[in-house]
Amino acid sequence: MKRSMAAFRDGRGARWFATVSREEGPDYKGRYRLVFTSPGAGTFPLDDVRWNSEGSARRTIGAMSEGELRRRLKLALGRSSAP
Repeated sequence: MKRSMAAFRDGRGARWFATVSREEGPDYKGRYRLVFTSPGAGTFPLDDVRWNSEGSARRTIGAMSEGELRRRLKLALGRSSAP
């Protein structure tokens, strides 16, 4: 399950979306995680940002500034295995 939460542009002007992704499993704690997607660039999770509910994720992402979203995107891109 992925739903668009916040749209923003990175420092180069590319359009990105901060979304939440749900991981299935026996433990509900931290089941929802922050994911960045961009048409043409792909999907980049930031695994250390997690929530227990989709509502918490929506509220938190909705309250993030563009600067905060860009900072977290940079972390996600830096941790990815993509070239």
